[in-house]
Parts: sequence; structure tokens; C-alpha cells
Amino acid sequence: MNRFGFVVTAAVLTVFGVSGCATKNYVRNQTAPLVDKTGQLEQSTAENNRRIHDVDQRAQAGIQQAQSTADQANQNAQSASSQASQASQAASEVAARADSLDAVVKGLDNYHQLADVTVTFGFDKSVLTAADKQQLDNFASQLANAKSYILAVTGGTDTTGPAQYNYELSNRRADAVVQYLASKYNIPPRRFYLIGIGKDQQVAPDNTREGRQQNRRVKVQLLSNMDNSQQPAPASPAGDE
Repeated sequence: MNRFGFVVTAAVLTVFGVSGCATKNYVRNQTAPLVDKTGQLEQSTAENNRRIHDVDQRAQAGIQQAQSTADQANQNAQSASSQASQASQAASEVAARADSLDAVVKGLDNYHQLADVTVTFGFDKSVLTAADKQQLDNFASQLANAKSYILAVTGGTDTTGPAQYNYELSNRRADAVVQYLASKYNIPPRRFYLIGIGKDQQVAPDNTREGRQQNRRVKVQLLSNMDNSQQPAPASPAGDE
């Protein structure tokens, strides 16, 4: 009995030992695919997250590019509108200037010229030189005996540069002459008819240096509406015989 019991006991232990190992192997075999599957899912999730992040970055870059393009288009539209407005304003000023010149010319129909002087300026300059002032002084010496007179002051430029800038430059040149004569010889403003015609009326060909210099001028005309018999003879300019 003892021997039989020992054999039975040993057999039972062997069976249970084998069974325990089999159970562990079974569990391992059953869970291993789950572990692998979990790892694959984690990798897939990470890859999806990376793809989502890449798509988001590309989307943000696209949005920024679209916004930048829209901003640039808006700036271009505003610039075009501003240029159109400036062009319209310049056209209106030219038309007004032409009307003003026409009115002045019609008003001078009853006047005749007694004397004139022309001073010229350097390129893009509107400051009188000593030689210019001497010419104006010689001219102004004739005003003492003049009666019922006006001074028509016309500023001009060569053809270099934009028309609007040249109108402004020709006005500055005419202003410089008027201010010099008015301040030094106490000539009242009502005596002056001033206009800047820019490059509209050239007095010499503008394709030579000498011609451009002649066009950068201010011409002053001494005009009177009195008959020659009523008008005293003008004094000779200083230095002339």
C-alpha cells in the first residue's frame, strides 16, 4: 500500500506539474497576440497623430499664405485707388490752370507791352542768383514812370520730370521773382499776374542743353492799358546808353 500510494502521489504531482506548465504556456500563447496587437495599435495611433499634425501645419501655412495674398491684394487695390484719385485731381488742376490762363490773357487784351525781362534757373532750382537780381533791378528801374501798369509773371520749366511737379516748380520760380520785386520795390500785389505753366509752353528746343536752360525761366512783362501818347517814356535800364 505504501508503495502504491507513493506511485499514485507521484503520478498526481506529475500531472499537476505538467498541467501548470501547460496553463502558463496557454496563457502566454493567448496573450502574446494581444500584446502585439496593442503595440501595433499604439504605433498606428502615433502615426495617425503625426499625420494629423502634418495636415494641421500645412493647413495653417495655407491659411497664412492666403491671408498674406489677400492683404497684398487689398494694398494693391488701395494704391491703385489712391493713384487714380491723384490723377483725377491733377487733371482737374490742369483744367483750372488752363481756364485761369485763358481768363488772364483775355483780361490783358487791352494792355500793351512796354518792357520785359527773363531770368533763367538751374536744373530743379527756384532761387534767384546775383545775376538774376541784377537783371530784375535793371527792369524795375522802369517802373517809377509807369502808370496804370501790371506785371505779368510767367514761370516755366524744361520737359524733364512729371507734369505736376513742373507746374509746382514753375510756380515757385515765379513766386521767387514776385517776392523779390514786391519786397524791394514796394510793388502792391494787385500789380502782379502770376502763373506757372510748367513745361506746357517751350520757348526753345528741349533737346539741347542751351534750349533746356532757356525753358527754365521766368518772364516778366511790364504792361499798360494807357495809350502811347499818355504813357511817359520808360527810363533806360541802368548801365545802358
